Amino acid sequence: MADLVSESQEPIHRLLDVMARLRRECAWTKEQTHESLRRYLIEEAYEAADALASGDADAMRDELGDVLMQVVFHAAIAESDGEGWDFDAVATTIADKLIRRTPHVFGDVRTDDPAQIDALWQGVKAQEREARPHAPAKLAPLPALLLAQKHLDLAGSLPSSDSLVGRLFALVAEAHEAGIDLELAAREELRSQNDKTQG
Repeated sequence: MADLVSESQEPIHRLLDVMARLRRECAWTKEQTHESLRRYLIEEAYEAADALASGDADAMRDELGDVLMQVVFHAAIAESDGEGWDFDAVATTIADKLIRRTPHVFGDVRTDDPAQIDALWQGVKAQEREARPHAPAKLAPLPALLLAQKHLDLAGSLPSSDSLVGRLFALVAEAHEAGIDLELAAREELRSQNDKTQG
């Protein structure tokens, strides 16, 4: 039997070593690319969201692990293909971003008001966008209902028409006004119906 990766390692180092070994020795893992894994990242994110909604601690741990595996997988691809970044670069980038966007913790701003904290985050995010003026504007890669809600948050309105899409946008706007996340509400309704059908 081949040597196993040591269980005595720090968990993140063990995971990185497992993935590095899979990239070297597993034929399927070796042939994967960022593009071939895109659908899995999306699927795992949705499965993690469902696990969080379930309140099942074991399911949450398992599904969040699958999301983490996708991050580690993409970082391993970038490292082995010489793209100039790796897992450490991803971890450093997100740590730096968290520090920049939370000056009430890491800077000299003082507030405990969640609304002000969110405004600080959004303000720093806007400054970051302005610092990249030539970055192309693009739609966020979100499901349509979430994208419409995000558009409402940023622009304050949605396109209107008598088409089915226009009517859908009107429902999104109505839900948004009522403080309802229509994407999550629809998923919960479907989950509840599925549970009744299965039960």
